[in-house]
Amino acid sequence: MRAVVQRVTRAKVSVENETIGEIANGLVVLLGVARDDSEADADYLASKIASLRIFDDEAGKMNRSVKDIDGGVLVVSQFTLYGDVRRGLRPSWIDAAAPEAAKPLYEYFIAQVSKLLTKVSGGSFRSLMQVELVNDGPVTILLDSRKQF
Repeated sequence: MRAVVQRVTRAKVSVENETIGEIANGLVVLLGVARDDSEADADYLASKIASLRIFDDEAGKMNRSVKDIDGGVLVVSQFTLYGDVRRGLRPSWIDAAAPEAAKPLYEYFIAQVSKLLTKVSGGSFRSLMQVELVNDGPVTILLDSRKQF
């Protein structure tokens, strides 16, 4: 399971011009599910993301988590994180989970984050979404449940 985590001052996700998820200060998580991922991968990333110390403390050092600042998390499904373009210019999606396997893990991930934090919102799985955000810093972190990077 892969995640692109962005620290934001605000973010929202819309489908057909209707806002379906929105947060103020917090994190946007673009989440990709691999074909061999399990609930253990989701548990690892949920815990890691809730505890990432990427928010400034009183001294201006990144020493606080989204939980510490009572921030929100907006989770958006992003199968393209598993696009492989090492051979050519058209991405291969062979490592991405099929939708029927990915959706339950995406929903499980949101449920796990919701157990750790109070302000959690999500996108719409397999929908054409528009994501608007103001990246704060900018701060962007890449995470992989298999610790590949």
